[in-house]
Amino acid sequence: LKQVFNKDKTFRPRKKFEPGTQRFELYKKAQASLKSGLDLKAVVQLPPGESINDWIAVHVVDFFNRINLIYGTMSEYCTEKSCPIMSGGLKYEYRWQDDGKYKKPTKLSAPQYMCMLMDWIEMLINNEDIFPTRIGECALVRN
Repeated sequence: LKQVFNKDKTFRPRKKFEPGTQRFELYKKAQASLKSGLDLKAVVQLPPGESINDWIAVHVVDFFNRINLIYGTMSEYCTEKSCPIMSGGLKYEYRWQDDGKYKKPTKLSAPQYMCMLMDWIEMLINNEDIFPTRIGECALVRN
């Protein structure tokens, strides 16, 4: 388990909500609802008086943190050598494309692909235009 938290690995620290902020309070509500039982419809219901965009943003960040943790625990077993292709079984191969270095879909190893993907998601989550952290700002949707 010590290797999972090694800074040289692709595991990233969890994005945290500042205590005392509206997002932190929504995060606490989300955590409480997830532990409240098995009624998934009730678990994902928007709390009364809360912004749907903020509620979605909190869950997106929490999902990212959970995926990051899961990936961190298995990243030592999926290396350039053992996972030379990012695939979804035998039928699907994922290729990376972005507006920077990879202009065309490019075959990457699974660890390279995951590193690029997690960096991209983290960049989006940290973008104040997409996920503002200021109270009263509309998250996710901007016209």
